[in-house]
Amino acid sequence: MDTETAEPVDDSVDRDGRDRHDDAAARWARLRRGRRDPWWIRARESRRVRIGVAVGVVVALALGLVAYLSPLLAVRTVRVDGLSVVTETQVLDALDMPEGRSMLRIDTTELAQRVARLPKVHSVRVQRVFPSSVRVTVVERTPVLYFEAPDGAHLIDSDSVEFAIEPAPIGVPKLVTETPGGNDPATRAAVTVINAVPVSLRLEVGEIVARSVSDIRLELRDGRRVLWGGSDDSERKAAVVIPLLTRDGEVFDISSPNLVTVK
Repeated sequence: MDTETAEPVDDSVDRDGRDRHDDAAARWARLRRGRRDPWWIRARESRRVRIGVAVGVVVALALGLVAYLSPLLAVRTVRVDGLSVVTETQVLDALDMPEGRSMLRIDTTELAQRVARLPKVHSVRVQRVFPSSVRVTVVERTPVLYFEAPDGAHLIDSDSVEFAIEPAPIGVPKLVTETPGGNDPATRAAVTVINAVPVSLRLEVGEIVARSVSDIRLELRDGRRVLWGGSDDSERKAAVVIPLLTRDGEVFDISSPNLVTVK
C-alpha cells in the first residue's frame, strides 16, 4: 500500500518577507514622526487658522449686534411683584422703560435704583425673563413706630427711616420722645427696642416713651408699663418679658434682665 509522506512546509520565505515589510513600515513611521513639514506648509496652515478665528469673531459680533438691536428681543411686558401700598403705576413711572427697548440693552441695576428712590420702597430687584419680559420684585417699607408732628404722623421703619407722612396703620406704636426723627439717637434706640419686642407683645404696645437712649419704657394698651431701660441686652430682655407679664402687677422692670421686679 502506497503511503504519502507529508513534507514539512518551509515558510521561511514568507515570514522573512513579512518581517522585512514590518521593519520598513516601522522605519517609515519613525521618519514621519520625526519629519517636520516645510515652512510654507506650516505658514499656510497657520494662516487658515487665523482666518477661521477672524471669521468666527465677525460672525459672533454680527449675531450679537442683531440680537442687541433686534425687535424680536424687545421688552413687551413688565411684571411687578410684592406691592401692597405702592402702586404699580408708581413703579412703572419710576422705571421709565423705553418702548421697544431690547432686552440686552436694559440696565437692570439702574432700573432697580430708580424704583428704590420711591420713599416706601425698601429694596427692589429687576430681572430679565427671556424672551421679552422684565420682572420687578419690590420689598416695601413697613412702619414699626410713628410720631406726631404738626404736618401729621411720620412713619418710621425698622431701619429708623422716615418714609411717609400719613395716618399710621392700626397696631403701630406711637413714639414719644423730645426730638423724634430718623437721625435722633433716642429714636434709633426705640426702634432697636421695638424690633426686639416679641411679636406676640408688639400689638399690645400703645406707646414707646424714650426719655433718653438709656431710659425707654413700653406703655401697654391695657395700662401696664414695661421699664425696658436701654437698648442693650434687648434679646435677653425680650426673653424674660413674656413670662414676667403673666404675674400680677402694673410696672414690670426689666432694665436689668438679671434682676427683674414687678410692682
